[in-house]
Amino acid sequence: MTQFSSQTIKNDLLKDFNAVVHEGEQLLKSVVDEGGDKANALRTKMESNLKVAKTRLRQIEESAIETTKTAARATDNYVHENPWRVIGVSAGIGVVIGLLLNRH
Repeated sequence: MTQFSSQTIKNDLLKDFNAVVHEGEQLLKSVVDEGGDKANALRTKMESNLKVAKTRLRQIEESAIETTKTAARATDNYVHENPWRVIGVSAGIGVVIGLLLNRH
């Protein structure tokens, strides 16, 4: 699966949904103004854009799941390779949180 940057994904997703919204607005205008063939053509185009947006969402979801699994595997490997370092950092974070909570 191709890796996507989060900004590219966000921009593409917004572009896809803006296209769907725009087509919806055009469809509503057409139905009110004219009806008939023009409305059917816009409805078909809107359905196509919605299908593309759904496909893109599935791709983004699959990419996010794969990235999460990769990060979890890397974290698991790091913890197994450096258990004492992880324990030390965790204890340090716990102490800092405890100190901050005691201030209030």
